[in-house]
Amino acid sequence: MRRTLAIALLLFFGTIQSLFAEHIKGGEMFYEYLGPGDVANSSKYRVTLKLYIDCSATSSGQLDTEIGLTIFDKSTNAQRGNPVTAPYINDVFLRFDPNSNPCISNPPTDVCYRVRSFSTEITVPINADGYTIAYQRCCRINNIINLTAPSNSVGATYACEIPGTNVLPDAYENSSPRFLPNDATAICRGSNFRLSFAATEPDGTDSLAYTFCSGFSGASPSAPNPSVASRPPYSALNYKGPFNGNAPLGGLVTINSKTGIISGIAPSTIGQYVITVCAYEYRRGRLINIHRKDVHVKVSDCIPLEALLDPDYSFCDDFLVTFKNEQVNPGGSEYTWDFGDGSPVETTTDLEGRVQHQYADTGTYTVKLKVVLAGQCEDETTTLAKVYPGFFPAFTVQGSCLLLPLQFIDQTTSRYGRPAKWTWDFGDETTINDVSTVQNPGWKYSTTGLKTATLTVESDKGCVATITNVADVRDKPLIYLPFTDTLICSIDTLPLIAGGNGIFSWSPVYNMLYENTPNPLVWPKTTTTYTVTLNENGCVNTADVRVRVVDFVTLSAGVDSTICLTDTVQLDPQTDGLKFEWTSNIPSYFDNPNVKQPWVRPALNTTYHVVAHIGKCFAEDDVTLYTIPYPIARAGADTLVCYEDTASLHASMVGYRFLWSPVSTLSDPNSLDPLAWPKRTTSYVLSVYDTLGCPKPGRDTVVVNVKNEIIAFAGRDTSIVVGQPLQLNGQGSDFYEWQPPLHLNRNDISNAVAILDDNFTYQLRAYTAEGCYDLDTINIKVFKTMPDIFVPNAFVPGSSRNNVLRPIPVGIATLDYFCVFNRWGQMVYRSYSAEAGWDGTIGGKRQDPGTYVWMARGTDYTGKVVMRKGTAVLLR
Repeated sequence: MRRTLAIALLLFFGTIQSLFAEHIKGGEMFYEYLGPGDVANSSKYRVTLKLYIDCSATSSGQLDTEIGLTIFDKSTNAQRGNPVTAPYINDVFLRFDPNSNPCISNPPTDVCYRVRSFSTEITVPINADGYTIAYQRCCRINNIINLTAPSNSVGATYACEIPGTNVLPDAYENSSPRFLPNDATAICRGSNFRLSFAATEPDGTDSLAYTFCSGFSGASPSAPNPSVASRPPYSALNYKGPFNGNAPLGGLVTINSKTGIISGIAPSTIGQYVITVCAYEYRRGRLINIHRKDVHVKVSDCIPLEALLDPDYSFCDDFLVTFKNEQVNPGGSEYTWDFGDGSPVETTTDLEGRVQHQYADTGTYTVKLKVVLAGQCEDETTTLAKVYPGFFPAFTVQGSCLLLPLQFIDQTTSRYGRPAKWTWDFGDETTINDVSTVQNPGWKYSTTGLKTATLTVESDKGCVATITNVADVRDKPLIYLPFTDTLICSIDTLPLIAGGNGIFSWSPVYNMLYENTPNPLVWPKTTTTYTVTLNENGCVNTADVRVRVVDFVTLSAGVDSTICLTDTVQLDPQTDGLKFEWTSNIPSYFDNPNVKQPWVRPALNTTYHVVAHIGKCFAEDDVTLYTIPYPIARAGADTLVCYEDTASLHASMVGYRFLWSPVSTLSDPNSLDPLAWPKRTTSYVLSVYDTLGCPKPGRDTVVVNVKNEIIAFAGRDTSIVVGQPLQLNGQGSDFYEWQPPLHLNRNDISNAVAILDDNFTYQLRAYTAEGCYDLDTINIKVFKTMPDIFVPNAFVPGSSRNNVLRPIPVGIATLDYFCVFNRWGQMVYRSYSAEAGWDGTIGGKRQDPGTYVWMARGTDYTGKVVMRKGTAVLLR
């Protein structure tokens, strides 16, 4: 009964899953402001959801007749009232027509969306923070390339936001943007494409900025159609690298923030991808709403034929120019180029149509490109090539204060002609009107931060280039100080240094000249902190510079010391000096005699003299380094031993005491002549110490090279018949010797051949040129019969002897098979090697005692087939 119930529940749940699985392909929720509501201080809206589903969806569980919209108060994300029912209003099918472009090879035939719309009216009180309206559904289609698998267990959340009065007093009187339907298009993998995600703005006065963003997950296979949506905020989709919400089609695809046009090179992997676009809605420079749409787009295994060039090209670097088609066409496409300068046309079948052409002079040339595929499909286009090398675009930004316009200065130079047209985009994220066409415009930002400004500049010869620069917008002007803390002597005069745009003033002004310049002169007698004030047209900032004052320079060159001859050491004086001059009483190596802590290498006892300066004040001192030669260590000559052999070390020294390292494989580490038995090549270091003053040991190394262990292998014991040639196969080293040398064609090779008429044993000596060796034996049993296959008539699994059933081939060159069958004819074992055998089990399960039939076939050394069969008893 329980099993029947479990099966019934499983079938029922599986049915529910099949009704809701794999049909969601995108969606968009938008609203229209209808005016004041029926009650005081309220507003009425029409909310519409366009749900994109798979065109193959037919079941009632996938084709909802109504949906529930849940309203949340944005101030607390708390649900407001019960969900509002939105009935189904219509279906629209969006399909790509594969015949719309006959020159797309392998056009997609399955790009289809069923756009199912639901709509209702709601009335909500006007409030400060606004509302979020949400709907959740499961599940998305399977095998979405840019999501973590399995994508058909992921649902979707579609939401819209009604702004409140905190943003702007009239923000609630808003109709959200709505994206134009343009989704059923052919996107061919690895090719250029354009897809419009432009939206209309019903209010007519607001501006839109577009960006890729993350889609939302929502609902689950266990609850695919919840009546109440979960509370915001909503979880982003789990994208699979290298994709993410900001790059849903990879790094080669971008969206134009002003037009909503998605363009670039499609990914190379075919399949479905989730794209989510956010339209940021601004009103009078304030962000009032973020509207989003997500849709699944299909990247197909198609290749379009198109002659695609930019409208014009500016070659402003060289007369040798490169042209190529701006997309990859089907293989076999033929490209014909006319460069417009009277030179012969050039034809290429390069995959990109890439060619190089050398123009003889400057000018604007009309370039024609014709692409032909198989003599049937063709396309052609023209473009302008403006060849004027020597065009260098540049601009600078003056100012940084948020309260004032920043000035943008064009610094473009051109060898031919002059800059004539300018298009500026100031990178102000709060508006789409941050543009200018004058040469040196100004722009006042409304937020701080790093702004990426873009200049597209064109010369009167047609050279066009686009460059970017960063404007650092701050609430205070930037003051540049190369130092904020310094040290001078009381008799010095110091120039203070500051940088920035505006009017400078310094305080205090006591003992100061030029206090209203960026670089005043000061001569304080005590430590003083100076404050600089920068005024950029009413935008003010301050900064401090501390000037520490001393009356003399402190200096100690250090204590005299002893070092080991040939060592390089670092001098370390104790001083507050700022500049240094080092000399020595005899020539000596300095890495830099003008730094505080130079590295030196004295060849003899040497005295070093240092002069330390603070401005006009200075001090002098000496330090002496005494040199003592290193103790002499001679570890002896390197040697070589066999594995597990012993080496004799013979060392000598000039010193007081010595140490060996490592000592674990030495017979006596307190001897200069120890024995060493390393298992692998080892370097033994002899360290010698003396009492003459050198604080370091003299060291020398002897290497005991250990040959790799030799493991001789003469072969497994075997059986042959009288007169059968047996090829031995020794292994283990470089050289071989078989003993005794009887009955062998040669005894000094690894693969000697023996012909025997009785049982025999050979010993193999495998050795190296250095004399290292190992021994092994092989026992050969000689049957005085014809070649045959013998099998024991009984075996006892688990015993110490005769515990497996296996064949004994005698005189057999190859064993074709050995099979064992039980009493019902079932094969319980099969092998192709005499090394293995049946252990009396099947799949690890012990078989019953009794009689089993075996069959074997092989080929003897003369090429004759030998077949045998028989029975064997399994005993327990």
